Amino acid sequence: MENQQRIIDHLTFLYGAEVAGRMWPRIEARLQQYAERMAGSQAPGTGRLSQRDAILITYGDQVRDSRCEPGRAPLASLAAFGERYLEGVVSAIHLLPFYPYSSDDGFSVIDYRSVHPEMGDWPNVERLGERFGLMFDAVINHISQYSDWFQAYLRGEEPYTDYFITVDPSLDLSNVTRPRALPLLTEVETAQGTKHVWTTFSTDQIDLNYACPEVLYEIVDLLLFYAERGASLIRLDAIAYMWKEIGTTCIHLPQTHRAVKLFRDVFVAAAALSGTPEVAMITETNVPHEENISYFGDPTPDGTATDEAQLVYQFPLPPLLMHSLLTGSARALSRWAAGLEQPHNTTFFNFCASHDGVGVMPARGLLTPDEIQALADATIAHGGLLGLKNNPDGSQSVYELNISYFDALSDPAAGEPLETQVRRFIVSQAIMLALAGVPGIYVHSLLGSRSWQEGVAQTGRNRTINREKFDQATLEAELADPGSLRSQVYTAYRTMLQARAQEPAFDPYGEQRVLEVGEGVFALLRLAPDGGAPVLCLHNVSGQAQMVQIECDDLGMPSGRWRDLLSATTYPGDRDGLALKLVPYQVCWLGPVPSNL
Repeated sequence: MENQQRIIDHLTFLYGAEVAGRMWPRIEARLQQYAERMAGSQAPGTGRLSQRDAILITYGDQVRDSRCEPGRAPLASLAAFGERYLEGVVSAIHLLPFYPYSSDDGFSVIDYRSVHPEMGDWPNVERLGERFGLMFDAVINHISQYSDWFQAYLRGEEPYTDYFITVDPSLDLSNVTRPRALPLLTEVETAQGTKHVWTTFSTDQIDLNYACPEVLYEIVDLLLFYAERGASLIRLDAIAYMWKEIGTTCIHLPQTHRAVKLFRDVFVAAAALSGTPEVAMITETNVPHEENISYFGDPTPDGTATDEAQLVYQFPLPPLLMHSLLTGSARALSRWAAGLEQPHNTTFFNFCASHDGVGVMPARGLLTPDEIQALADATIAHGGLLGLKNNPDGSQSVYELNISYFDALSDPAAGEPLETQVRRFIVSQAIMLALAGVPGIYVHSLLGSRSWQEGVAQTGRNRTINREKFDQATLEAELADPGSLRSQVYTAYRTMLQARAQEPAFDPYGEQRVLEVGEGVFALLRLAPDGGAPVLCLHNVSGQAQMVQIECDDLGMPSGRWRDLLSATTYPGDRDGLALKLVPYQVCWLGPVPSNL
């Protein structure tokens, strides 16, 4: 096996040569088993991503159909909804954790290998996979306190006594990076007495101990299981915190990066043995940009790729977009985008909203402290909430903004015309779709949801504000009404996605150039990898009309006509280039009109 030595090297780095020698035969046997199980099956891998790829982020129980017989699985309702409204719009669905769980809307997993019975079963998941690619969550930093693994730990059963991290609470843990304003250690009663276990995120989310080789093997086995169940992409949740070493920050440790490299090489080996495309990994690391992109890894010896994740989340984008639309200035966004480097054969997972809030940590250094505070102030003014984290000096600071992205950009109590609010929101989404990378579209963005205040009152959790579930009949009635918020947003979104899918210039690996055309406009020239026709993307982020003048040299093309891919409007060019006026919050994606037309 070509990459056998790489896997052994990773194991040796993590555990030493003796343990690596024992672990490799087990991993090799599991890979052979994978190849046998995948023989003749529909390949789950993504192959090469293209402009036709867009991923919808949704919960498995996002849609419930009250019209159907009692007990119809929500996953079945989601599949039916997808077949009607999502085919030809998105290529894949990211199913947020659909496993049995005890808290955090799925991110405290009780059983990694089962489908939550209130959502459906594996055949329901397979039905979704017949029409869409699937992304599964690997929630592998932690597991529920109610899981079999942790219950066995409490009973003192081997090998589970080493599956979790027991810490003397008198030790100095002040260097540990804290993403939450909660205690790092949780006291539990075990068969051996009182112990304190590591809990990065909550008392119900017990961190796994990757210093135990058996834990790593369990996770390798699990990742291959997800691929066998149809996952073409796997999201590594909270992966930055995976490895702990007291005396360090316990984030982005070298061992964590080695483990991600190992997972990548396992999938490379699995693809080679089975003859199927390689399953892609995406790392979820809500941290400043330079730390985030470190999860692309290092260039391979031939320089054609990198050796960790194929995609990383573009975390600075949501707060930068919010800043642009609230201030009417694209300067910070343009400055950041102009400095982005396209990695080797990997790309970004661009998103504006998700099941979590809008993280502000990645914006530090890109926006001033006052500008970040302005985002927090706007969130409160628009009916949202703030998530806080503990700092090493004992203070607290804003970690995330909890609000629907639609309401983040428009005050729902301001009495502003709905059309204006929709246009403002759509320009934010258009920028996300235009940037190099693969778009990740939260279901509440595709369907124009407002903040769900009632949900927060029900659960007492800030993040519930952006996690409302749908009744299918009500949702379809709203989508059928052209005047409704949902219909206006969905229709505009569908138009953009369908136009994007037809243009090779939007290839996720293609080049992008930021053009300076004025403070109120984010201008991006997208270039196809094969040298085909470019697309000029113009986005007015302000509530004022903007005049745009672009010279032929900036476009890299002689003078000629340009056609808007979204409205079919044609704009004449001249020998000086292109000049046009953008109305407030207008989006223009312009492609050159062939000279013979």
